[in-house]
Amino acid sequence: QVQLVESGGGLVQSGGSLRLSCAASGSISRLYAMGWYRQAPGKQRELVAIISGGGVTDYADSVKGRFTISRDNAKFTVSLQMNSLKPEDTAVYYCNAHHIILDYWGQGTQVTVSS
Repeated sequence: QVQLVESGGGLVQSGGSLRLSCAASGSISRLYAMGWYRQAPGKQRELVAIISGGGVTDYADSVKGRFTISRDNAKFTVSLQMNSLKPEDTAVYYCNAHHIILDYWGQGTQVTVSS
C-alpha cells in the first residue's frame, strides 16, 4: 500500500502562483510514476502533469509553460509549481502514484483561482 498526502492548495488571484506538494509513504519506490490530476465541478478528472522515476515529464497542453512538476526520489515527494494561474485552473488537485497495475490517489486539495 502507498499513502499520498497533498498540501499547498488554496485561493489565489488570476496570474498568481501556488505550489502543491505530495508526500508518499508505504511501499513506494522510484519505479512509480508520480502525477497530478485535477477535477473541476461537473467535469471528468484529467491529467495535469506526470513524471517518471527517471525524471521524464509530460504535461497537459493547457498547462505547458505555466506548470512544472518535480520529484525527490530520496524523500518520495512530488511537487507541482503552478504559475500564471487562470480561473479555469480551479479544481480539486489529486496526487497519483502508478506502477503497472498499481494505482494510488491522495485525498485531493482544492485550488481556486479568482478572476
